[in-house]
Amino acid sequence: MAVIGFIGLGNMGGPMAANLVKAGHQVVGYDLSTAALDAGRAAGVTIGESPAAIAAACEVVITMLPGGKHVLGVYDGDKGIVAVVKPGTLLIDCSTIDVESARKAHALAAARGAASLDAPVSGGVGGASAGTLTFMAGGEPDAFERARPILEAMGKKIVHCGGAGAGQAAKICNNMILGVSMIGVCEAFVLAEKLGLSHQALFDVSSTSSGQCWSLTTYCPVPGPVPASPANRDYQPGFAAALMLKDLKLAQEAAQGAGAPTPLGAAAAQLYAMMNAAGQGGADFSGIIRMLRGEG
Repeated sequence: MAVIGFIGLGNMGGPMAANLVKAGHQVVGYDLSTAALDAGRAAGVTIGESPAAIAAACEVVITMLPGGKHVLGVYDGDKGIVAVVKPGTLLIDCSTIDVESARKAHALAAARGAASLDAPVSGGVGGASAGTLTFMAGGEPDAFERARPILEAMGKKIVHCGGAGAGQAAKICNNMILGVSMIGVCEAFVLAEKLGLSHQALFDVSSTSSGQCWSLTTYCPVPGPVPASPANRDYQPGFAAALMLKDLKLAQEAAQGAGAPTPLGAAAAQLYAMMNAAGQGGADFSGIIRMLRGEG
């Protein structure tokens, strides 16, 4: 079993680190939040002095941080982890960040002789807790094979998407699909309500017809048809609208850089920006149905 450093023990990182402990790994963690450190300690994570101190002592270092600037801030500089890791250390970044920052992180690792992966996840807090996340990995095949058994302790589906940055590219494309499809499902339910069609009737038809999609069958945005969906808990997240907006913005930045037309992705980003501006960024992203109804 490996000695694994885990930097970022928040809503996603905390449960992921706990699953590594359950799998028998020795996990040394760090976070700026006292509450996150306390939760990690309760889950069996040893708390480290600093990211650099952890990186110097561990053979694998995982980061789960809010954005590209945070990842590069932890990686780079005199107090960064890359300056102190031993050659051959495996660095796995599970954050969702822009492709350019991911590639910079790979370059920093390579200059030190460390192996690296960008390996963002899908599955939300529920998947992190249950150990059923999907990992989308970018990096060299050897690094991926080294990381696979570690990722399998935290996830159910592990996919090697290609070279440096490919994991982040897959994540933002996937979440653009998710954001667009959720808005489409919400619009259909709002129209059904106006036409006098019950939620259950629309669900029963569309969930077994050509309108079937994950946003409908697993994360239905109205109460009732899918008991596990956030709609049955007053849209407590799951996956917060603020995080969906972050991912849609990353997708738009990538689309502009690549010259790819994404009109529906752009429209979805605008609608989630409106939801966030209305003070609903902390609600589940499926709660955008309330805005489409004109509520609030």
